[in-house]
Amino acid sequence: MTPSEVHQRLVDRFGSDVIVTLSTDRVDPSIEVRASDIAQVAEYLKFDAALAFDQLCDLTVVDYLEADPKKQKSFVHEPHLEVVYQLFSVMHKHRIAVKARLPRWADDVPGALPEIDTVSHVWAIADWHEREAFDLLGVRFVGHPNLVRILCPDDWVGHPLRKDYEFPLEYHGVRGQ
Repeated sequence: MTPSEVHQRLVDRFGSDVIVTLSTDRVDPSIEVRASDIAQVAEYLKFDAALAFDQLCDLTVVDYLEADPKKQKSFVHEPHLEVVYQLFSVMHKHRIAVKARLPRWADDVPGALPEIDTVSHVWAIADWHEREAFDLLGVRFVGHPNLVRILCPDDWVGHPLRKDYEFPLEYHGVRGQ
């Protein structure tokens, strides 16, 4: 099934207010889904026989914040985060990237983590991917069975892969920079 056919099937099922866009002008074609509907769409993507996206190859978060003043002029995005799900169907041999856009901070309050529903009940491997995304980029996955840090120590402050993160000069008496 082509990305356009997957997109049309999703629009037919959920409507164009939930299935936001189809982008085919890149190496990995992608479909943007309204963040509040990601779990429902994920279940359909996996369990619909014609789609059968049974493999979550990767789940990551992209921080769209251009911190380099020299690049500000060419940066055309509003600052936001995107959760990206790379899906593959072993049976049908087709793939798609599904994206969900989130604000950088919940309610525009710095430090308030944005939230999206977990898909760990759909693809078990999402358990680890979501923990990594929470730890390093600060996205809270609602309904996750064990959303705790996976790479940073429990007492680490902040999320080190955010583009505006400032690394501490010292951690537990050890000088960093």
